[in-house]
Amino acid sequence: MIDRPGELLEELIGNHREALVRFLARKLGSVEDAQDIAQEAFMRLHHLDLANELNNARAFLFQVASNLAIDQLRRRRLHARYLEDEGARLGNTAAQQDPGGPEQLATASEQLRLVYRAIDNLPARCREALMLHRVRGLSYGEIAREMGVSVSSVEKYILDALRHCRDQLPG
Repeated sequence: MIDRPGELLEELIGNHREALVRFLARKLGSVEDAQDIAQEAFMRLHHLDLANELNNARAFLFQVASNLAIDQLRRRRLHARYLEDEGARLGNTAAQQDPGGPEQLATASEQLRLVYRAIDNLPARCREALMLHRVRGLSYGEIAREMGVSVSSVEKYILDALRHCRDQLPG
């Protein structure tokens, strides 16, 4: 029986952390995301009332982590769908306009100015992630390593940046 507070968590971390991260990395395809999810699962177990009374704390931990990983994968799919929809929307808007006329060139120039202003007004982390992705062509994993954050944080930064820029553009 575990007597002192935190002893169950210490035991689980010591005995199962590496296996949990490997399990999650296979599910998520990213060691960094797996480490973040494992940390979150340990924290949830730590904050659970009566955690010491669980019949199989290891199984519970892995189930919590698995559920968190599924949520992460859902967020990724939503993020990818959002990016596709935004790309299609922006592509259709550009395809509908004849860029050759002076009026269209003036409109495009004004939109470009608004985009630059919107990017300048982004929070620093969002702007950095967006520029690393769009200008340098880095993957989310590469951006996460360069910025020292998780891939899910990069996803959030880029989504926030795209929403902000979209909201700043008319129509």
